[in-house]
Amino acid sequence: MTRSNPAIAFAVAVLGIAIFSAMDAMMKQLSIEIGAYNAMLWRTVIAFGISGVLFLGSGRRWPSRSVFRLHLWRGIAAAASVLMFFWGIARMPIAQGVALSFIAPLIALYLAAVVLKEKVGRAAVAASLLAFAGVIVILIGQSREAMGPEAFRGAIVILVAAILYAGSLILGRQQSQVASPIEVGFFFNVIAIGMYGMASPWLAVVPSIDQLPRLLLCAVFSLVSIMLLAWAYARAEANYLLPVEYTAFIWAALLGWWAFGETVSPLTSVGAAMIVAGCLWAARRRPPPTPTTEAAL
Repeated sequence: MTRSNPAIAFAVAVLGIAIFSAMDAMMKQLSIEIGAYNAMLWRTVIAFGISGVLFLGSGRRWPSRSVFRLHLWRGIAAAASVLMFFWGIARMPIAQGVALSFIAPLIALYLAAVVLKEKVGRAAVAASLLAFAGVIVILIGQSREAMGPEAFRGAIVILVAAILYAGSLILGRQQSQVASPIEVGFFFNVIAIGMYGMASPWLAVVPSIDQLPRLLLCAVFSLVSIMLLAWAYARAEANYLLPVEYTAFIWAALLGWWAFGETVSPLTSVGAAMIVAGCLWAARRRPPPTPTTEAAL
């Protein structure tokens, strides 16, 4: 075993979130054009093909039953979460949707304590109340902007997606200890394509030629991001890396403004700051370097 510098893992995770954010902007446009379901279905089909080649080419063996069980539950949680998230941001500004999703890392902090036995500071309860207040501020801001019932439904769906995403973060940490980044990326797409494929006879719509390059780029970005985050979570504790999720707000605000002409309301900024402050308060302990395992290399 070797020991890895957690700062490097943090930087790699930040890069993974930045790539995810760029994908979010493209996926929002595709979700508007062909619906969130079809955008996710075809992105997953392409990513499945790419990750399958990488997995088979790496010479990795089929995982054990216990490892596959982790892949299964994480795949179900993540696939449902991202589908709901893209459905939501197709109906509201990206930055606002991302800000609402910030409750996921806070929920994950508690799950990390319960499931992974990681220590969480005593201020976690107060931090939770602060972050929850931030969510309320964002929802109040949304109601004042009068974006319509669709935007409100989008917000509620994103909050549910955030709960599922929190569970997938913890499962991702467990995955990273027993599986390589390539394996993690491949099996996410295996599970996701199985889930989305069940509804394809009724919901699938073949994308147009001009949409294929964007779907391909989204698939590549998704796979690269999953692998980068898997690499990072194999080398640092979950409660140390969870704050990198908040950098997504910066990218979301910039990409939303650049691609869709969206602006960030003052209340959304205040609410996001409250959520980030609460989560950073709860996760302020700096961990020692984490041993890495062969599977994560």
